Amino acid sequence: MNDLSRRYLPPAEEQEPPSRPRPRPSGPIGVLDIGTTKIVCIIGRVESDGTSRVLGFGWQRARGVRNGGIVDIEEAERAIRAAVGQAENEADQRLKSITVNLSCGQPGSRLFNVQWPVGGRAVTEADLRRVLLEGRARAIVDGRDIIHALPLAFAADDAQGVDDPRGLHCETLSARVHVVDALRTALMNLSACLNRCDLEVAEMVSAPMAAGMATLVEDERLLGATVIDMGGGTTGMAVFSEGHLLHTEQLPIGGTHVTNDIARVLSTQVTHAERLKTLYGSAQSSPDDEKEMLPVPLVGEEEHHFAKVPRSMVVNIIKPRLEETFELVKERLDGAGLGRAAGSRVVLTGGASQLNGAREMASRILGRQVRHGRPATLRGLPDSASGPAFATAVGLLAWASGAGRNLPDIDLDADRPGGMIRRIVNFLRDRV
Repeated sequence: MNDLSRRYLPPAEEQEPPSRPRPRPSGPIGVLDIGTTKIVCIIGRVESDGTSRVLGFGWQRARGVRNGGIVDIEEAERAIRAAVGQAENEADQRLKSITVNLSCGQPGSRLFNVQWPVGGRAVTEADLRRVLLEGRARAIVDGRDIIHALPLAFAADDAQGVDDPRGLHCETLSARVHVVDALRTALMNLSACLNRCDLEVAEMVSAPMAAGMATLVEDERLLGATVIDMGGGTTGMAVFSEGHLLHTEQLPIGGTHVTNDIARVLSTQVTHAERLKTLYGSAQSSPDDEKEMLPVPLVGEEEHHFAKVPRSMVVNIIKPRLEETFELVKERLDGAGLGRAAGSRVVLTGGASQLNGAREMASRILGRQVRHGRPATLRGLPDSASGPAFATAVGLLAWASGAGRNLPDIDLDADRPGGMIRRIVNFLRDRV
């Protein structure tokens, strides 16, 4: 080694080890998707080749949940216990902790620009943690708790777009930090319910982000795309660009609102309104709609007494609600001010996205290319659970397996003793 090379070697205490991959979870992984219409539990494991295999699957009709939030803790507990128990029996495993989706508490999404003085030395892991802690500190809002503080690209002085700046010498380390938070009381209700089910929250993950992880291809995440996850009680949006989640938002409107509109206008039971929507519903009119007559049992009438309505009537109930949904989505996306970063492509997923004509309507209102998104096929997952309605659950399993993390070998929560959710669970365990 010559003198010149020796001169520019950093001191031993400043040298950073090479980046290493995040260790794969060694045991079973449990994830829970709590929705307005269904509750899904998947237990899986990471195979030696890095892929996930499903060991157990549980599905139950949701109870005690409205717009993604817990409204009846006892009913929700029964439904969650049933879904988790079904998955545990199939996997022959018992879960102690679980990764759960964030759909409650009016989730919010904000970006912060953070700078940290380094003073010309090499950037260390501690510097990255300090940047994240500074981003969290700026994002604190009374009555809300932070769920994600995701580092986007770093900058080491004039070196822009750095994914991992460790080992780089700079005067100032800069970063954009994406913070997702939610109402504290809603999170406490969710944690209390899971605590009653003898489950600890290992991690909480934004539902639309999870849906995007399950349905977007790599090029879409890099070039820019927006995921619209149309669930039963909520519609979530997640904007990805350059491989990162840039923005997420949620509307308290979903497929159950369409069902309730049909039931209300036609004076029929909600169960039959759901059947009409599933079998005959569409967001597009056709010439035959006036001719096709549908039997509709009326509320309070004898079981054999039916009214006859043209299919066009069902279509005309569905169209305004979907138009309202996509108009609100457009308004929120325009208001986020992301511009080109949001890309020109939209991926439509979630159970309510399967209505005939929804894709074409979304393309017309949003002015973008739209495709339907289905989650990637997982070994061991039933065919009945491979559709768009299960995108969030599949994405949760991917996240819990280590995918999609910006700096996979660093525990960026190390300076937060136990994390917010863990503190809530411990508080409840001691006092409930």
